[in-house]
Amino acid sequence: MSEQTPLAHHSMYRITARLVTYLHESVTESFGDEAKTLIRKGTESFGLARAKSIAERAHQEGEEHILFDYVSESEQPTTEKLDDQVIYPWMATWFAQIAKQVVDQFGEQGKDAIREGVRRFGLQRGGNIANRAEHLGYDNTIEHYLSNYDMGRSDLFEFDTTIHAENIDQTFTKCPFGQQWADENMHEYGILYCEMIDPSIAKGYNKDFEVDHPKFILKEGVCQFDFKLKKS
Repeated sequence: MSEQTPLAHHSMYRITARLVTYLHESVTESFGDEAKTLIRKGTESFGLARAKSIAERAHQEGEEHILFDYVSESEQPTTEKLDDQVIYPWMATWFAQIAKQVVDQFGEQGKDAIREGVRRFGLQRGGNIANRAEHLGYDNTIEHYLSNYDMGRSDLFEFDTTIHAENIDQTFTKCPFGQQWADENMHEYGILYCEMIDPSIAKGYNKDFEVDHPKFILKEGVCQFDFKLKKS
């Protein structure tokens, strides 16, 4: 058994910066320079001062990201307090504002580009979870998935988890992302994240991981997951 110290969780500032970077990559591949204008508009709707604060903090923590392309050097960071009570809802708002600009302009193709950005983001995070497990000497199997998760769980989430030998059952009754999208009437855009994120993280962790996600907080009021690892 390895005696390595577990790696620290990545902060939500790093994770938010990474999400926006993957959205930038996907939508600019699909739509070219026009997409940059849309991301800029979405970032302005989110708040340039907030974006600047996230960009600076993520950079200080070692995250390579694209955010400084969308907030100028002269932009002043927000004076709002940065903590778990704001960063989870902020990530949801920023995502939805970018998605809204892209989807309203490009329709179904825009939705596909946003989904692809989330898919890539999720795959990267899943690979990071596998690396965290490997650091401790563990394989990327079911029992080491949630215990090596890359994102800390705020008390803004409420969920029940049951880990079996061959699957994980998980039900969320409270989610700050879903709540924020519901509060802002951004269901149409937030669901693009919900549809893609957990299957993509799981697949990045282990290519044989399958995720059944029959219920969504934005639709049914709860999120239900069944994670299964296919036998080779």
